[in-house]
Amino acid sequence: MSKLDKSKTLRFARGKETQSDHVNSDEAVHLNFAVSLSFSPVPVVLCRVTAMSTFRAISQNLKSPPKFLSKRLMGFKNYSKQSISSYKISLHNHIRNQRLDQARTLFENIPSPSAQLYTILILGYAQNHRLNDALKLFDKMPVRDAVSWNSMLKGCLDCGDFAMARKLFDEMPEKNVVSWTTMVNGYLRFGAVDKAERLFFNMPVRDMAAWNSMIYGYCCNGRVDDALRLFEEMPCRNVISWTTMIGGMDNNGKSNESLILFQKMLASGIVPTSSTFSSLLRACANVLDLYLGMQIHGCVIRIGRCFDEFICAPLITFYANCKQIEDACKVFNENLQMSVVVWTALLTGNGLNQKHEDALKIFAGMINMGIFPNQSTFTSVLNSCCGLEDVDKGKEIHTVAIKLGLENDVFVGNSLIAMYSECGNVKDALAVFRKIGEKNVVSWNSMIVGSAQHGCGQWTLTLFSQMIRVGVDPDEITFTGLLSACSHSGLLQKGRCFFEYISRYKSNDMKLQHYACMADILGRCGKLEEAEELIRNMPMEANSMIWLALLSACRMHSNLDVAERAAQRLLDLEPHCSAAYVLLSNLYAAAGQWNDVSRMRVKMKQGGIVKQPGCSWVTLRGMRHEFRSGDRWHPLSEKIYQKLEWLRGKLKEFGYTPDQSFSLHDVEDEQKEEMLSYHSERLAIAFALVSTAEGSPITVMKNLRVCGDCHSAIKFIAKIVGREIVVRDSNRFHRFRSGICSCGDYW
Repeated sequence: MSKLDKSKTLRFARGKETQSDHVNSDEAVHLNFAVSLSFSPVPVVLCRVTAMSTFRAISQNLKSPPKFLSKRLMGFKNYSKQSISSYKISLHNHIRNQRLDQARTLFENIPSPSAQLYTILILGYAQNHRLNDALKLFDKMPVRDAVSWNSMLKGCLDCGDFAMARKLFDEMPEKNVVSWTTMVNGYLRFGAVDKAERLFFNMPVRDMAAWNSMIYGYCCNGRVDDALRLFEEMPCRNVISWTTMIGGMDNNGKSNESLILFQKMLASGIVPTSSTFSSLLRACANVLDLYLGMQIHGCVIRIGRCFDEFICAPLITFYANCKQIEDACKVFNENLQMSVVVWTALLTGNGLNQKHEDALKIFAGMINMGIFPNQSTFTSVLNSCCGLEDVDKGKEIHTVAIKLGLENDVFVGNSLIAMYSECGNVKDALAVFRKIGEKNVVSWNSMIVGSAQHGCGQWTLTLFSQMIRVGVDPDEITFTGLLSACSHSGLLQKGRCFFEYISRYKSNDMKLQHYACMADILGRCGKLEEAEELIRNMPMEANSMIWLALLSACRMHSNLDVAERAAQRLLDLEPHCSAAYVLLSNLYAAAGQWNDVSRMRVKMKQGGIVKQPGCSWVTLRGMRHEFRSGDRWHPLSEKIYQKLEWLRGKLKEFGYTPDQSFSLHDVEDEQKEEMLSYHSERLAIAFALVSTAEGSPITVMKNLRVCGDCHSAIKFIAKIVGREIVVRDSNRFHRFRSGICSCGDYW
């Protein structure tokens, strides 16, 4: 070998001597090896031998791929991971913003998407109730893992397709504990507790989550005793187990027992969480245990969780339920929460304490702070509008709901129906009802009860027919509304049919109020003896409400015999019931038995029983104006009595004659007529006439039943002034227009 060849071979073997500063040793060896093969002048055979021997030497020294190649491979892997991560983020962003079509377009452009990316899009479809798209995508998956199967199973349950969920569960090649637990939850969600129970006990393996799910399902379906039995059988319990059981017992009317269970939880060494404290505070609120609730509040402060949103809201509710609204406000002010849940808790608490004006101020504060009210917020604030009987405020709240796109929401719609109905605007209630997209049983009940209160018997029956036609199952409230409508409209035979149907087919739903309504129907139609027999043969003990309904019917039909028996039974139950004395006294007065009237008044005086004074009021521009018979305290009294004198003359011109039988005092006829003219409802109507624009409707509320003479007079007044006058008394609404009342003179 020549010197030149030797130098080349040495250069090849040593390698490092020819490396530049920026090239590493491995790269230099490979580069020099390539150069030697390309430019060596030695014979080819020798070159091959030399090359092969050198190659073997190098490959023996290299245990792994060269570093430069490894780095490039790792870069490729990192690039793939970064691409998958970016795809996940993009898909999540599209789904979160409900851009499902864009998410699908992105997904279609991903080369060989993983099972994880498939699952993300499937869950997105299911969350937006596009189950068919989710199922189609699931069918296209080349490989399905347990997560994708479980996600599709949960998606079917979330979309309400239980049959498809069961089919998928049966087709799963391998079921893990999550699959079984998801299916158990599905059965529980659809009320199939027995099937869920069987599936639970057939599980090959039950983890803590499965036990907790079954306990939660028992509690949600009212089977709290079964939940407690399963809880005691658990091999091991965590804080979720205890909290679920405590909350479940509280939600099922066993608040005291839930507080005892909490003591056992502490004894077992379990540390409570925010959810535990939340459940405890709700239990204290339900049993009105102020002392224990304050102790829990102190504990929350000591562990530093007083600013937790999930504790702050039930803490406000606790103090509000215990009539400590000032302390509830302190909790709210100390936290300065921007959560709608906390604001709603304070708003609801003020409403529960009859501070309806403050509740409306809190609602306005929410809006000013940029906190958007939810369905619960609207329910509470509209209840406060009902408490104030302020339909104008209710309309303002309705406007806010429209701006937020919640006008057609079923929960907001139900609250609006109740507000308009109770404030005398049944037509507006019906308009809201028609706009609700998916009506639930509460929607139908609210409209049926509202129509019944307004004496719209035919409307009520039509609504019930539509309810049955669309497949909504009526409940006990539905039948109460139907019987009430029959009572107010004199539909005796319809009432009998409904009552017979409930007795025969819905015996479990038969409640005391259904018997009360039926007794009222019979009594109003003059079937007093039959009503009395129905009450005596009831399977449960009659309460004072039922005997009072019969006594009121006796007053209507002047039946003293039945009235005296009903009054005696009523006074046996409630010895200090002023209504029993007043109604019986009025019956004696109408019959001219003034000695018996005096005897009733003496008994009331000796027993310290005071008659509830009649009171009527009008809510105008957020202010309530109250009136009692004959009083002159109002600043506009002079104008009010001038308007009454003008109406008195007009009434005579239109042929109105006072019915003096409704003046239940032993005085002269002229004095009786004057007393009738100044009843509280007439004062309220006169005030509204002098305080509102001509032609605008008038709504008057009264705490007692409107008297017959005032009912006749108001029909004439509505015709004289050309206005619609709505009067809500203790029984129902009367809508007067053009000399006619909506009750058809039957109330």
